[in-house]
Amino acid sequence: MAKRFIIDVPGVPRSPSPISNAVVVGDTCHISGQLAVYDDGYRAGTARQEAERAFDLVFAIAKEAGFERTDIVYVDLAFSDLNELPEVNELYGELFDPRPARTIYQAAKLPFGAKVKIQAIAMRG
Repeated sequence: MAKRFIIDVPGVPRSPSPISNAVVVGDTCHISGQLAVYDDGYRAGTARQEAERAFDLVFAIAKEAGFERTDIVYVDLAFSDLNELPEVNELYGELFDPRPARTIYQAAKLPFGAKVKIQAIAMRG
């Protein structure tokens, strides 16, 4: 059985929920859902602005766990309003090459009234 490593990243705001930033099992890193959260809490913005911050956190967590942006193989994008997909889609295209697989959906409600929540899986090899 592969060992599990819990990743909590200095500089990434702690969730009030009992979760880890990520869990690494073998060559796979499961990154918890990220919002546009800063040291002083959630900051509302456009869907693109919120996604930029959430991706910054995803990438920082991946890096702390020893993974590169190019190791991200799957992204889960939750929206409070799926009509905001086009502006985040543009950002997604700018951030990834190669582009990971992904799931997109509209959630009934995201924490703090956020517009976007992003989680990811990274793999080595």
